Amino acid sequence: MTDPRAEDNAVSGQPLLKKKPKRNLYAIGCAVLASMTSILLGYDIGVMSGASIYIQQDLKITDVEVEILIGILNLYSLIGSAAAGRTSDWIGRRYTIVFAGAIFFTGALLMGLATNYAFLMVGRFVAGIGVGYALMIAPVYNAEVSPASSRGALTSFPEVFVNIGILLGYVANYAFSGLPIDLGWRLMLGVGVFPSVILAVGVLSMPESPRWLVMQGRLGEAKRVLDKTSDSLEEAQLRLADIKEAAGIPEHCVEDVVQVPKHSHGEEVWKELLLHPTPPVRHILIAAIGFHFFQQLSGIDALVLYSPRIFEKAGITDSSTLLLATVAVGFSKTVFTLVAIGFLDRVGRRPLLLTSVAGMIASLLCLGTSLTIVDHENEKMMWSSVLCLAMVLAYVGFFSIGMGPIAWVYSSEIFPLKLRAQGCSMGTAVNRIMSGVLSMSFISLYKAITMGGTFFLYAGIATVGWVFFYTMLPETQGRTLEDMEVLFGKFWRWREGYALLRNKRSVVC
Repeated sequence: MTDPRAEDNAVSGQPLLKKKPKRNLYAIGCAVLASMTSILLGYDIGVMSGASIYIQQDLKITDVEVEILIGILNLYSLIGSAAAGRTSDWIGRRYTIVFAGAIFFTGALLMGLATNYAFLMVGRFVAGIGVGYALMIAPVYNAEVSPASSRGALTSFPEVFVNIGILLGYVANYAFSGLPIDLGWRLMLGVGVFPSVILAVGVLSMPESPRWLVMQGRLGEAKRVLDKTSDSLEEAQLRLADIKEAAGIPEHCVEDVVQVPKHSHGEEVWKELLLHPTPPVRHILIAAIGFHFFQQLSGIDALVLYSPRIFEKAGITDSSTLLLATVAVGFSKTVFTLVAIGFLDRVGRRPLLLTSVAGMIASLLCLGTSLTIVDHENEKMMWSSVLCLAMVLAYVGFFSIGMGPIAWVYSSEIFPLKLRAQGCSMGTAVNRIMSGVLSMSFISLYKAITMGGTFFLYAGIATVGWVFFYTMLPETQGRTLEDMEVLFGKFWRWREGYALLRNKRSVVC
């Protein structure tokens, strides 16, 4: 019996494979190096969850100032994510990653040397720009360098390194918690300079994105990169032909360097994205923005950034125990993201995503219930602390097997080539705005409606998100990047795209 997924692959321009291709180690190495930039964001998230406790004690700042300090980096990162699309089209994906590392290095150094709240905010501003660059560029590079057979896994690598960074931040909190308060939090923040140095050096050894090279007319270099990062020479030729077509380069052009149309460098992209989008582009934009909107407003940053406060509310009061519990949160996120990588290109995006969000909703409801019971009890009970910790670990686990990595995989693979950098930067901007709103409002929100009520609110938002994902997002597993517009444009009737692809296949046959 014929495998329908294999038939669909034939429609999208890929040869029908008799057996699963071997892992392309060169493409994996490139994806790992590019994804290391995500450690910068992860480390900052993880380290601030604990460092903020000591910063508040040392600098005598209020809860509102703590909220601003933690969440403002997400708003500052908008500058970086907004500029990253144009920058990456100008200097290339690879040097944009180096640039992100250099900016974050400066920001981490400033935060580590801060003598007061204002100085610390300057460091947050600089670091935020670097984070914005890093968040946007890594998934784009990975999507463009990956063969279709492993694109889901490789494009999810940035989420893995975000979680590794969070775990490292938690470990740094625990390691430096025994030092004097004024020294401990400065070391926690200042240690962030080391990942950025390692990143900048490592990235120089990886190749440029083949799609960016084609956009510059450097076909010879692009072909050499595609030969190394594809599962076969035949696939490399097909990928090059698809990219040339998307960039407006005639198929007969085979020179190493050719002239490309000016619009391939991104001058008219914003008009095509926002002012006069085609139905497929409009659907793609709604899908990408909606994905990032619900990813953040379902509460992930509240649980990661404020986990010490949540555990304290549940009855864990010792500071060392609190920080150790946060290490468990970071470990859970990292492990389950690694699990997701193994399933993204086997199970598909939709099944993992819908399962992930359903599990998050259940975990949030249980967490909200347990915290509400705690609010109505005069004495702290051991079972409440255990249940609270278990539900936080369950939530971040469910988030990490689907919602976390797939948001970046999906948004980086669905945009057409000439719209990809700016489209992904818009998705990243929405992600950071929502993260900033969440992290800068959590303390005020739980003081107004209780902590249990806050998690019930997040559960309601996640439920609306599940409905959005089910109705609006088609499966993209196994499709070439240049073929996505066929699947989009029908909105909730996206299954009609499969019929079009089958008809195209029958004509080809």
